[in-house]
Amino acid sequence: MRSKRRVWATAAVATAAVAGVLVVQGVTGTPTTGEDPDAKSAPARADVRKSALKVSEDGDSASLRRRSTEPFSMLGVTWTDPAARVSGEVEARTRSAATGRWTGWLPLDTEIDGRTEAGRPGVRGTTEPRWVGPSNGVEVRVTAGDGTSAGLPEGLRLDTVDPGGSTSTAAEPAAYVAADTAPVEPSEEPAATGDPAQTPDTAPSPDPSVSDTTGPDPSVTTETAGTPSSDPDPGLTSPAPSQPPSVTAEPSATLPPAPPSTVPRPPVVPRAGWGADESLNNESPDYMSSVKAVFVHHTAQTNSYSCADSPAIVRGLLAFHVKSNGWKDLGYNFLVDKCGKIFEGRKGGVDRAVQGAHTYGFNRDTAGIAVIGMYTDTKAASAATASVARIAAWKLGQYGGDPAGTVPLTAGAAGNNYAGTKFTAGRKYSFQRISGHRDGFNTQCPGGRLYGQLSAVRGLAAGPVTGLAITSVTGASASGGTYYTTSDITVGWAASTPAAFITAYDLLVDGKSVATTKGGVTSARATLAAGSHQVQVRATHQSGRTSLSATATVVADRTPPAFPAGPSLSLRTGTVSTTAVPLTLKWKATDAASLKEVRLTAPTAKTYGPTTVSASHTAKSGVATAWRMTAYDRAGNAAAASVTGTPVILKESSAKKSGSWSTKSSSHYLGGKSYASSTKNAALTWTFTGRSVAWVVSRASTSGIAYVYVDGVKVATVDLKSSSTKYRDAIWTKSWSSSAKHTVKIVVAGTKGRPTVTTDGLVHLK
Repeated sequence: MRSKRRVWATAAVATAAVAGVLVVQGVTGTPTTGEDPDAKSAPARADVRKSALKVSEDGDSASLRRRSTEPFSMLGVTWTDPAARVSGEVEARTRSAATGRWTGWLPLDTEIDGRTEAGRPGVRGTTEPRWVGPSNGVEVRVTAGDGTSAGLPEGLRLDTVDPGGSTSTAAEPAAYVAADTAPVEPSEEPAATGDPAQTPDTAPSPDPSVSDTTGPDPSVTTETAGTPSSDPDPGLTSPAPSQPPSVTAEPSATLPPAPPSTVPRPPVVPRAGWGADESLNNESPDYMSSVKAVFVHHTAQTNSYSCADSPAIVRGLLAFHVKSNGWKDLGYNFLVDKCGKIFEGRKGGVDRAVQGAHTYGFNRDTAGIAVIGMYTDTKAASAATASVARIAAWKLGQYGGDPAGTVPLTAGAAGNNYAGTKFTAGRKYSFQRISGHRDGFNTQCPGGRLYGQLSAVRGLAAGPVTGLAITSVTGASASGGTYYTTSDITVGWAASTPAAFITAYDLLVDGKSVATTKGGVTSARATLAAGSHQVQVRATHQSGRTSLSATATVVADRTPPAFPAGPSLSLRTGTVSTTAVPLTLKWKATDAASLKEVRLTAPTAKTYGPTTVSASHTAKSGVATAWRMTAYDRAGNAAAASVTGTPVILKESSAKKSGSWSTKSSSHYLGGKSYASSTKNAALTWTFTGRSVAWVVSRASTSGIAYVYVDGVKVATVDLKSSSTKYRDAIWTKSWSSSAKHTVKIVVAGTKGRPTVTTDGLVHLK
């Protein structure tokens, strides 16, 4: 764990105004805050080795023959004139130090302008450096573009960088060719267009004159940080050690306090944390008055790196920018790896407006943020874009800049951008506060896919929170978009905006906040008064902008349902037996909020919906049966009710007879016997005490008609005719609201052609 010891550096302070940039000749500083807790402070020494390329006689191609080298992990090609461009292709292939396998030809981006660090002697033209992982062999070829009369720039050379420290063995996986047992230089210089024998699909040809054990090429210039340089360019000499790394300048009469930002600062790995070798540069940083915009870049030209190697990649970029490009320091103010870790770039204090070298013509009043990787055809990881948004919002927030807004910037040099807009030095042009490198310079950087993600980056940085929605209401049940509860609820929600951008959430009930959580907490409890409520979640973005979720209706209901009339029983039509007398169970349940269901729990279990009010059942005759029901509302409140009934079978023999009746025997009849009569006005009369009654008959196609009298009043004419034979059929029923003494009389109508009426008794319910 890094020591928390306070580090001080003291020097005389002198300032000079250079092109509107505050140049601090010395600082008194305190450590940068917000550092990575696992940051290591020991610097790593980088080695930069330089090999001149051999130019063809016609000047249209150049190459470096395949050879073994000292270890390196990054490479690039540079040339003398920083204003010159290679309009053709620059390609390299390397040999993995771990596997001995050679990559296919790897393109090196030539859209960089070496003048990005303007006004310095010894600045060179350059390709974008490419991370290839630990390697010990290399081959390079350069071709001029078709129709280019100028040919190739002078002073072409390959620079390989060993970033020092430790790196993983993961190397560039692009189209490896088979491993060589003795990978060496080819016997002849390859043509500029490439020898077919050296395509990525074939192994390099061996040369007996060179082997893996060959020592360093004596023509290769080696520069180790902290040692004198043999490079003749004055801008590439190694300076003396400088102030301690990652020091933020302390306020003074000439350097005012760093302005606070409107948003929280994300964690940033300081220069000491990634092992910056401060001996590479003893120059003081150039300070600007503000940061009005940020330019987003991509760098290192590969996505196939381990995030554990990110510090080494940043060290390699530092060494390449200083020792190869001739710049004063790392060009970018911040770097972000694909895992979302943010690294301090150019020194001077992450909370200061330090002028970098990242966008030719627009370094002034801007900061450069480079995402490590290649995003021409691949989208950047969400962790990376989120970190770009966080550091951009924080940096812009120091100077009141809205990440979603635009700002005029003054062009520091003539040029044009990727879209074809031409810039005139000294004129102002409108830019998005978060722009891509291609907006200010003619380059594809930061790649088409990452450039397409910048709109989302601005949204993350500026807010408001998006995708906010309630996802759950625990402690309540849902029905048709409404939630019902009897007590406290826990509301859960989600947002598509990462938690790092969210200051707080508020749980609102009827528009008032009842609970507040931090941005990483996505649930809260609420106690609701009885009644219907509108529940929402409000998210506050770090910018202060707020957003609301859709409303959820939550009903707090503590009143149980009711059975206004209670359940009731009545006899119904159907086939009768001593073990199954047809019954109808009726009920009416109500609830003040919303009835969910009614459950029958005895003598059998059934569940009925809120609109069902009756059901058909059967019960044993002569047995008192209790029918128990429970009504539930949506909130979970419950109420119980029950009714008890006893079906009683009265045999036909128990009736008072008048007229002629005959007895019929069959196992189909109740008790094995029944009465039949064809005599008009023959009658049977039963007297009972009950609340429901049913007349039981046998039926056939020749059955006749009978009249039914209840308590001396004719109430029905019943036709027993049936196309199919039926036994023990309850054909007629009548019910009352309460139990009482009643008389039922059956009279034969004597229907012509089918006068017979067969009765199997009477059933009543008590």
